[in-house]
Amino acid sequence: MATLSTPTLSLPPASPTVNNDRYFANHPTLLVINECISTKCLKQVHAQMLRSGLFFDPFSASKLITACALSQFSSIDYARQIPQIPQPNLYTWNILIRAHASSRDPSQSFILFLRMLHECEHFPDKFTFPFLIKAASELQALRVGRVFHGMAIKASLGSDIFVLNSLVHFYGSCGDLDLAYGVFVKILQKDVVSWNSMITAFVQGGCPEEALALFRTMEKEDVKPNDVTMVGVLSACSKKLDLGFGRWVCGYIERNDISVNLTLSNAMLDMYMKCGSIEDAKSLFDKMPERDIFSWTTMLDGYAKLGEYEEARHIFYKMPRQDIAAWNALISAYEQNGKPKEALAIFRELQLRKDAKPDEVTLVCALSASAQLGDMDLGRWIHMYMKKQGIKLNCHLTTSLIDMYAKCGDLEKALEVFHSAERNDVFVWSAMIAGLGMHGCGGAALDLFWKMLEAKVKPNAVTFTNVLCACSHTGLVDEGRAIFDQMEPVHGVVPGDKHYACLVDILGRSGLVGEAVELIKRMPILPTASVWGALLGACRLHGNLEFAEHACSRLLELEPRNHGAYVLLSNIYAKTGSWDRVSGIRKLMRDSGLKKEPGCSSIAVNGIVHEFLAGDNSHPLSREIYSKLDEIAATLKSIGYVPNKSHLLQLVEEEDIQEHALSLHSEKLAIAFGLISMVPSQPIRVVKNLRVCGDCHTVAKLISRVYNREIFLRDCYRFHHFRGGHCSCMDYW
Repeated sequence: MATLSTPTLSLPPASPTVNNDRYFANHPTLLVINECISTKCLKQVHAQMLRSGLFFDPFSASKLITACALSQFSSIDYARQIPQIPQPNLYTWNILIRAHASSRDPSQSFILFLRMLHECEHFPDKFTFPFLIKAASELQALRVGRVFHGMAIKASLGSDIFVLNSLVHFYGSCGDLDLAYGVFVKILQKDVVSWNSMITAFVQGGCPEEALALFRTMEKEDVKPNDVTMVGVLSACSKKLDLGFGRWVCGYIERNDISVNLTLSNAMLDMYMKCGSIEDAKSLFDKMPERDIFSWTTMLDGYAKLGEYEEARHIFYKMPRQDIAAWNALISAYEQNGKPKEALAIFRELQLRKDAKPDEVTLVCALSASAQLGDMDLGRWIHMYMKKQGIKLNCHLTTSLIDMYAKCGDLEKALEVFHSAERNDVFVWSAMIAGLGMHGCGGAALDLFWKMLEAKVKPNAVTFTNVLCACSHTGLVDEGRAIFDQMEPVHGVVPGDKHYACLVDILGRSGLVGEAVELIKRMPILPTASVWGALLGACRLHGNLEFAEHACSRLLELEPRNHGAYVLLSNIYAKTGSWDRVSGIRKLMRDSGLKKEPGCSSIAVNGIVHEFLAGDNSHPLSREIYSKLDEIAATLKSIGYVPNKSHLLQLVEEEDIQEHALSLHSEKLAIAFGLISMVPSQPIRVVKNLRVCGDCHTVAKLISRVYNREIFLRDCYRFHHFRGGHCSCMDYW
């Protein structure tokens, strides 16, 4: 989304108290202040004013304070040494409050205000309150801002346009659109800042329709919009993904001769990209007389999201300056679009550069990419890098570390990070609950959920998704039902489609398919593809053909190109011996041009991620891998293992490919590679993009026992931790 310009508060500078003696106003020393170009120069003027006694005149002192606090080279710390001023006037206090309202610590404005009330003989005026309200906006301090609102009314400033505009912006920044609009409608003579403040509030509050409606009303009121107005309107178009109206707005800007600055150009660029018009974006980008980092990264991110990664890299390397924001944009684009290997390659390239240093965003993206690949070594290295660089763990980094360790199979390390964190927000708790559930520790996940409630941390929708998934993975039916029923009445979280899908999965896995169907019928919202997919998965598990056909039909209505639905239904047909129907689905998929997503498994060894497809022979150690597979097959056969060929027959495949024997499934190739490449003390960690089939699950259990190896196998649903011939999951009862 384009960065919304904060509506400019039309605050004319307060006039200082004019001294009747023109000596002070025209004193040569004061004239020098306007020519100063550094803090050092201002300090020299200050010293001269002290020697001459000029500094003890309130008007003269206010001139110096203004330069110190508001110039491009301002030094707020130096400016606020007001005890040196015998009688600072109201103007001086306002200048200091204004400077602090825009500083890194806006709360200092409040402290100065309290001192002003105690030390200044004048009561705050119409210039004081807008600056205080701005500080409250920066801090999103709703209660404090409402106090200033009340004080302004008591001071008979409740109808002042500057104060009211500040309040509209303040309430909008705090997310209270009702109060913002309430103030807005009470402004009798609205200026362009009033309209801009309310439009911006609607956009930032997730109400783009209302923002656009207000813009149309603004036109009818014959109020001339400016560049800030159009930034807000374009941002509303971006949120609505309304390319048609967005193009009209761009034409409106040109027709009405609205000054196009860099911020407005970026808003147009962002709108085109968000609405999917790469052609319009590129045309605008090429014409822009000036570009900043946002311009470049918008193009980069847009190309990446469209899958045009070469164009994205081309943009990146053409950038005049590749600061960390640019690196983050490229790394994030790959990581968020399912390209973790490419993301980590860019991350490693960044490590070699001296002109940019990884920041929090970089590390979060790199940890997420490591988690996707199951690359524990790199994840640990990033953790150590953070420690060596003295990077303090905040909630974002803590969440990412927990997620990485959990997804890479080290649950103990994830718990260690969780318990060592100074502060855990709802996302940290939710990540740890997800990690426990993923590893089959449903009871522990529930215990942590109860502790979260005891710690007065309010759960959100993600928390409940993770808790319900934990119940599903460990067969906790009654607990799952109870938590689902408490979501809205107890915790105020309205169940969404993901929560219903989780409960359907909980019931279905436990054989309560009929109850799951009744739940879907009673849903207050329309069932989504995830809900029907959960029911279809339950039908596959229990061989329920009647409900499976209905679920598959509804799922394909919503997602006609969902190849997974065809595969699951084919598996159910095969399980019930309906081979003619299996052939029919194969033909239907072939005629529709649908292909089953190929199984792919990855394993990280010595910092290098190796990927295997089913029947893959492209690996440099392919001969050794297949030799190991032959050894495994012979060893397992000697202890009574018989391949479950039904799993091969259930798979829908292209006829000209004829998917390879069970022994050639990608996860088996990865495990065999792990056995020949890693020392016995190292756990074998494999990540698969699809569900692990029953035969591969059995083989992994036997390998863990026969070869005395610990194996972590993560599929698209959960973790399977094999040790001594046992698995942590309950997916294959």
